[in-house]
Amino acid sequence: MPVAVDYDLTIREAEKALRAATTADDVRNAWKKYIGSLGHRALGRLLLGRSAAEIIAKRDPNGE
Repeated sequence: MPVAVDYDLTIREAEKALRAATTADDVRNAWKKYIGSLGHRALGRLLLGRSAAEIIAKRDPNGE
């Protein structure tokens, strides 16, 4: 399923961008970049400290 692969890659990129953010502007820029493809819930969870792997696992518990 190509959409899931793209989602997995995108959420990992967003995680890196948010963890590397040092200013509020960095966070806003990452948010604007990924909001369209991930949505506010996933980005919010990343911002609050959840890992991308955890979000991916919760999204697809069967590993498909």
